[in-house]
Amino acid sequence: MPELPDVTVYVEALERRIVGQRLERIRVLTPFVLRSFDPPLEAVAGRTVSEVRRIGKRIVLVIPAEAGIQAIFIVIHLMIAGRFVWKPPASKTTKNAIAAFDFTNGTLFFTEAGTRKRASLTLVRGEAALKALDPGGIEPLEATLEQFRAALARENHTLKRSLTDPHLFSGIGNSYSDEILHAAQLSPLKLTKALTAEESERLWKATRSTLASWTDILRAEAGEKFPEKVTAFRPGMAVHGRYKQPCPVCQAPVQHIVYAENECNYCARCQTGGKLLADRSLSRLLKDDWPKSIDDL
Repeated sequence: MPELPDVTVYVEALERRIVGQRLERIRVLTPFVLRSFDPPLEAVAGRTVSEVRRIGKRIVLVIPAEAGIQAIFIVIHLMIAGRFVWKPPASKTTKNAIAAFDFTNGTLFFTEAGTRKRASLTLVRGEAALKALDPGGIEPLEATLEQFRAALARENHTLKRSLTDPHLFSGIGNSYSDEILHAAQLSPLKLTKALTAEESERLWKATRSTLASWTDILRAEAGEKFPEKVTAFRPGMAVHGRYKQPCPVCQAPVQHIVYAENECNYCARCQTGGKLLADRSLSRLLKDDWPKSIDDL
């Protein structure tokens, strides 16, 4: 799923292309993607986009208010497999397209690979309706240390769960939470209320540095072109998607815990004092044969 760095670079690319441009029409190419009926799509046809915003992992195209008419917000949630493709005017549809935004200077295709069909397009009127779609998590790159600690203290969850909770932190998902925790040298299963003051400050600094550095990397990678390689798995990552590959810090093999549709990747030597975290399925299967440490493994 595109997270804060990826979505930020998308927003910047869209700002350069569609702010001040006339949106001729929105074409819904598969009916499941549209999650609202009022305002209708016709309400934004022929209107000009004044702004592009990020709300968590959502991207918002702003159609400004006019005399007696509230602003309309076009809210796009990419979910796991949603992506954007920018094409010249009058281009034919692209692969996996589920919607298209036709502007005077080009077409923005909203695509989604796979069969789960979770990506969504929602239109709402007014700032209050837009705010209702915001889970409310703090912006990790803007939060002070005190605000960061207060968000962590709201619930006693594991660090992995807290960092990826959109009600606590905006824009962090599975990929970058792995990278943040590795940079902070903290176990993904450590409970938030068990953090020391030094550990919470370390996590705050790692969150800011990880998200900022990856945003800069992706920004440089895209340059003035429209971002095309938006993926959760990148060669430069320390642990995410690198199961059994060497940790770049200590060379120990990266470990993971698989749960539901996600996985948690970590370095036992750097983050857990050498202890292997129990995998819900595999450790139950192996029982006493489950290795307890990276050295046993």
